Amino acid sequence: MGYNAIGDDAPIRLVFLGCGDVTKKHVGRARYGDKNLELSFASRTLAKAESYKQKHKGTHAFGSYDEAISSENVDVVMINTPPNSHYDLAKKVLDAGKHLIVEKPPFLTSDRFDELGAIADGKGLQFMVAENYFYKPLRYKIEEVIKEGLIGDPLFVQINATKTQKSKGDWREDKSVSGYGALFEGGIHWISFINNMGLQIKEAKGFIPKQESELERSIQVTAETEEGAVINLIYSWEVSTIAKGLRISKIYGREGSTTFETNGVMLYLRGKKSRLSFPRLSHIAGYKPMFKDFFVSLRTGKQPSFNYHMAKKDLVLIEQIYASTKN
Repeated sequence: MGYNAIGDDAPIRLVFLGCGDVTKKHVGRARYGDKNLELSFASRTLAKAESYKQKHKGTHAFGSYDEAISSENVDVVMINTPPNSHYDLAKKVLDAGKHLIVEKPPFLTSDRFDELGAIADGKGLQFMVAENYFYKPLRYKIEEVIKEGLIGDPLFVQINATKTQKSKGDWREDKSVSGYGALFEGGIHWISFINNMGLQIKEAKGFIPKQESELERSIQVTAETEEGAVINLIYSWEVSTIAKGLRISKIYGREGSTTFETNGVMLYLRGKKSRLSFPRLSHIAGYKPMFKDFFVSLRTGKQPSFNYHMAKKDLVLIEQIYASTKN
C-alpha cells in the first residue's frame, strides 16, 4: 500500500521522545539520512529538552511528550523511552496522525503490532521499528553467501554474541519497565539478524545458565530451520571479550565455511570461492543506512525495507524462546 508522502521539497520534521543516551547517538545518524531535516526534542522536563535542542542545534523543545505529539510543527515521532512506555506513546502518535518510529525493543508483547499496524495502515502512516541490524553490511553479505550457495547447503550457524556489559542499576534491572532480560533488551537485534539471513526458522528454544538475578544476563538460543540447518546463538552481558567485543562466528556448509567477526569487521569465505572481505566498515552498525531508508520511505510513501511485520516476527520468536525456558 501507499503511505502519506512528505515529498522532496518539505523538511522532515522529526521529534525525539526522550532525551537520553539513545537520542544523543541518533542525532548524527539521522542527519546522515536526510539533509533537509528539522530535529526537535521532548522530555518530561522542558529544561532537559531545551538543553538537547541547544546542544544539537534543534528546532523546537517540548516539556512533555503529549505536547510534542500534538504539535503542528512535527511530522514524525521517534520513541526513545523505556519499553513499557512504547505502546501508549505509539498509539497517541498514530491517533494524532503522525508517522512513527519506535526504538527496539518495540513492545512488551507482539500482539501490539496488530492493533497499531491496523491504525497506521488505515491512516496511511508509516510505522517503522529501528532495527539497525537488518541494515548491517554483514547481514547482507551472509544472506548472499547462503542464497547463492557459496558454501553449499548450510549445516550449522554459530554466532558468538558475548560481551561484558556492567549493570547500571537503571530501568533495565526492573522487570515492570524492561519486560525481560538481556535477550529482549539487546539480543533482539541478533534475533532479527538470524531471522533475515536467508534461512527460515521453524522453531527456537532458549537455555539460560545459572543466574543470580530475576532477569537473565546470558542465554543460548538454538533454532531449527526449514532448510535443515541448525542455528546456535550465544548472547551474554557477562563474558570477558578481547578489545571490548571482538568475537569470531562461523557458518559451516557442505562445501565450505564462512568465518566472520561478529560485529562485521571482516568476513572470510572458504568454499566455491575463497576470499577475504571487509563489509563497509563506515556503516558497520547499520544505523546510517537504516535512517536513510526510513527517510526515503517518508518522502516517497513507499514501505521501508524493514517493515513492522518483520519486527513483529522477531518479537514472536523472542516470546517463543522465553516460553521454552519455562519448560
